[in-house]
Amino acid sequence: MHWKNVLKDMKPYTPGKSIEEVKKAYQLEEIIKLASNENPYGASPKAQAKLLAGLNGLEIYPDGYAGSLRTQIARKIGVGEDELLFGSGSDEIIVIIARALLGEGTNTICATPTFPQYKHHALIEGAEVKEIPLVDGAHDLDGFLAAIDDNTSVVWLCSPNNPTGNLIENDRLMSFLEQVPAHVLVVLDEAYYEYITNDQYIDTTKLFQQYKNVIILRTFSKAYGLAALRVGYAIGDASVITPLNTARSPFNVTSLSLAVAEEALADDAFIEECRELNRAQMERFYTYAKEHNLHIYPSEANFVLLQVPGSATDATEALLKKGYIVRSGDALGTPGYVRVTIGTEKQNDGFFAAFDTLL
Repeated sequence: MHWKNVLKDMKPYTPGKSIEEVKKAYQLEEIIKLASNENPYGASPKAQAKLLAGLNGLEIYPDGYAGSLRTQIARKIGVGEDELLFGSGSDEIIVIIARALLGEGTNTICATPTFPQYKHHALIEGAEVKEIPLVDGAHDLDGFLAAIDDNTSVVWLCSPNNPTGNLIENDRLMSFLEQVPAHVLVVLDEAYYEYITNDQYIDTTKLFQQYKNVIILRTFSKAYGLAALRVGYAIGDASVITPLNTARSPFNVTSLSLAVAEEALADDAFIEECRELNRAQMERFYTYAKEHNLHIYPSEANFVLLQVPGSATDATEALLKKGYIVRSGDALGTPGYVRVTIGTEKQNDGFFAAFDTLL
């Protein structure tokens, strides 16, 4: 078989350990997963009710246009229906962007560390990847600008950034966009948008009206608690969305996923409650880190990057034995840290008790 040469040196995405895997390995009755930034409060009761009600017409293909959900999102955020693109999670939209815009002779720019799929799919398409190290956990936008050249096709900005949780400040973002050439697509990945509480945050959905080369990614996998159903979307000018839509697979989001996402979108009270609970519990992590003289990055997401004593891999293993799954910083490019999803009050009580044993 004539595999692409680049695949020889690449590895498939490695997800965090599953609950059943850890239960079996460590003979534990209860496992708390705080590794994948899932919503510990689940999904909206309205969305769950829709899911339990099921779906008739399973022999019928999904609405490839995602018409009903498209209309609801367009109304909610104030954009045109032709300014939305839907994917099987925002992960698929990243694939679509790479497929449509990247290849041999092009380059793309992203931070390091950040969400690894930007680099992963760019390499598969044969593009050069320029990685700009974070500065104190934040994007070095000056470094990005210096790296842009005539062959740069896509720039990836993850805000809040995964794994550090930092939000790109508005003045820095606007200054950056003013200087990016029009031929470069700027992807602003806002997977954790619903968790942001920073009062300096601007409504980024208006950016593409001024900068036609900006596209915003959002998802139903995090705050909406629908990670299993895989629904994401992109917001951008029709001149960008239309060619990307051409590269999209038909019927890429299932009928059930679309229907449940529509119910979830309408439940603003649930999202507000999750945001408030997340922020209250995050404050406990800040307090804990301060009390134990541990560094912690300021986060606008539903996770924190927390310093550990000694090796991150050893700390992760020790926490596994206590029944807590977290993400080792050694796998994320942040040695000496673990990434921890902000759990419920009870889950966090247990996590802090388990972390005490590391100290």
